[in-house]
Amino acid sequence: MRNTNFAKPMFVMILIITGIIIATVLKITSSFLIPITLAVLFAFVFYPLCRRLSSMHIPWMLSIVIVLLLSISILYGIINLLASSLSSIVEVYPKYEARFNSLYRLISTTFQLPFDENQSLWRNVWSSLSSQMKETLQTMALSLSSSILSAVKVLGVMILFLIFLLIEMNPRLAKNKINAAFPDLAFKTKIKNIISKTMKDVSHYLSIKFFISLMTGILVGLTTLIARMDFPVVWGFLAFVLNFIPNFGSIISWAMTTLFAAIVFAPSWGQVIIVSILVITINMVLGSFIEPRWEGEDLGLSPFVILASLSFWSWMWGFIGMILAVPLMVVLKIAFENSSILYPISVLLGNGKVDAAESPGAKKDDEKKPEADMGTDVEKSSDIQEQTQETE
Repeated sequence: MRNTNFAKPMFVMILIITGIIIATVLKITSSFLIPITLAVLFAFVFYPLCRRLSSMHIPWMLSIVIVLLLSISILYGIINLLASSLSSIVEVYPKYEARFNSLYRLISTTFQLPFDENQSLWRNVWSSLSSQMKETLQTMALSLSSSILSAVKVLGVMILFLIFLLIEMNPRLAKNKINAAFPDLAFKTKIKNIISKTMKDVSHYLSIKFFISLMTGILVGLTTLIARMDFPVVWGFLAFVLNFIPNFGSIISWAMTTLFAAIVFAPSWGQVIIVSILVITINMVLGSFIEPRWEGEDLGLSPFVILASLSFWSWMWGFIGMILAVPLMVVLKIAFENSSILYPISVLLGNGKVDAAESPGAKKDDEKKPEADMGTDVEKSSDIQEQTQETE
């Protein structure tokens, strides 16, 4: 009678069930986990700054206060600029209403939609919608207002979590905790190396991603400002936020900026083409050349993984999940890279550019090589001695 080993199928089944349970928990507890996740990611961004201030003999708590006050001041300035830009949209809307009307007239003629020249643009658009679409838009408007209120709440809770998390990340406090938790010297050293390498790589990735996104937003905003487009702060902020979504975010940002440039400058298509080329050049140079060189190509994700993670996290946590999708996947990939058991998963998540010498297994093999080489040298020396004796 043949013995059947059910260990591997059982492991796969348990892994699938565990994944389903984790996804369910993430969906149900989204209001609790979103601020914690944001706090963890921002902690990795702020940690190098706090370490730099701490190395200048500034107390750790004071370093946290300085970094947070500086960040809140920058955020407050950005919010004020966005608020003034949004208020100016309402003021300059009559200037663009004629252009929007002519554009909608062209669309209505093409698709045979109802159009009344005596009515405003919004009344024409609203009358052309079905009753189901109207109900959907009204629901979206209500959910948007509630989302703004919940975003303020999430921001406050996130800042609170971030403060306490940065306090816990004090190098001395973390070192004492690890020493107390893992008394075995060898295991303790291994844990320290894994945590240190993971924190270093994650902080490196998030800091560079944040800086590249910020530079993209600033350059796009300056480009639209020099081109004398309205609302340059809005287009710069849009480029900054969408740059966290690799490939797809830059395309959406470029398309929206180019479309508005066409509305502003038409029929002067030369300016539209210049703005379009400059925006796409900024995204390509920073995103395709500078960012991979600074981050290292081994941090790249597979395009399929990017698309799948965007779909999964946007379904789980909405727009915030879409922004956090790729950073979260990169964090998981870095964590898997520093574990010999999970390293194959990090390779599957990557873009195929793998440095075999950096894998945990390769490092172990390199540690064994000197012993093997020593044994080979002993064997060679013994063979030479035997040949010498036979010759004599």
